[in-house]
Amino acid sequence: MKQRLVSLDAFRGITIVGMILVNNPGTWSAMYGPFKHAAWHGWTPTDLIFPFFLFIVGVAITYAFGRSVEEGVPKGPLAWKSARRAAILFGLGVFMAAFPFITWEPELMLRPGLERLRIMGVLQRIGLCYLVVSLLFLYTTRKTQQFLLWALPVWYFAALWANGVSLDDKIWNLAAVVDRWALGDHLWSGARRMWDPEGLLSTLPAISTTLIGVWAGRILREDGTGEARTARLMVVGFLLLTVGYLWSWIMPINKALWTSSYVFFTGGMAMLGLGVCYWFADVKGHQGWTKPFVVYGVNAITVFVMSGLVAKSMGILRVGDMSLQRWVFLTFFDSWLPTIDASLLYSFVWVLAWYAVLYLMWRKNIILKV
Repeated sequence: MKQRLVSLDAFRGITIVGMILVNNPGTWSAMYGPFKHAAWHGWTPTDLIFPFFLFIVGVAITYAFGRSVEEGVPKGPLAWKSARRAAILFGLGVFMAAFPFITWEPELMLRPGLERLRIMGVLQRIGLCYLVVSLLFLYTTRKTQQFLLWALPVWYFAALWANGVSLDDKIWNLAAVVDRWALGDHLWSGARRMWDPEGLLSTLPAISTTLIGVWAGRILREDGTGEARTARLMVVGFLLLTVGYLWSWIMPINKALWTSSYVFFTGGMAMLGLGVCYWFADVKGHQGWTKPFVVYGVNAITVFVMSGLVAKSMGILRVGDMSLQRWVFLTFFDSWLPTIDASLLYSFVWVLAWYAVLYLMWRKNIILKV
């Protein structure tokens, strides 16, 4: 298939809309359950968003490099391009963690705490997974990639259990111990820098999530009918989901640890989701519904970064004795709705506001890529 997949852009758009929605409530103290991460074990719809994005990265890799590999194009320049993109993604993640760099306190203009700046994060993990999987796609065989897809979660499963600490223990499980040893205080402040949901060790099984995306991309690029490709996506997706569910009887589904059961459960869900989008948009040609999501999907990283920076800026700008974000929420939302509904409406308005920005960019064919 040589044409651009509308379904892939739409699925990416659905995913980034979900990410923007759950990351920007009116208040973190009032949120409906499906819009929050599971406290530890288990999953909610919110816990599907990040693995879906990594899955999409894997699909995109097959389209970015598949033809070049098949035609014998020199791999060195492609590898350097991957390294450059990965470095930019990682750098953007660190930039967002460090922002806003200053404080408005007159006695201290430089922001304190940069010595404990979080090194890992969402974009950093995307960058690392993109780099590793791109190099695997360029320099290894399909069999090797399939082997690693399964081997990494099996190894991770064995390593976590061999540590002898219950996975209920957030502090002393192997992933947390390795991250504290390797990163010191440069961990997620939300866990008091004792562990990190996007840490180093748990990035290894996340590579398998990305490789599942490569698997899906290969299915979509195979010869045959659209119906046959859809059927294979659905069958493989169901089997992966089943493997993940059965594995969860031994190793719980857990996003923060990116457990092996979580890899296959969410990978299967992503495969099924893309299969449905592909069937309707690319096989049957029903594309009217995709436009809003395509608008988001073609500038996904752009809106993730811009939304995060604007949200942080609204958190530090002051209106009287409260932040600008708090003032907007209390004045225009919480003043006439129950707080939990006001918080949800704020999230939807945030998504719609960014859609307006992205739509103007889309109309002018402005697509920012790393």
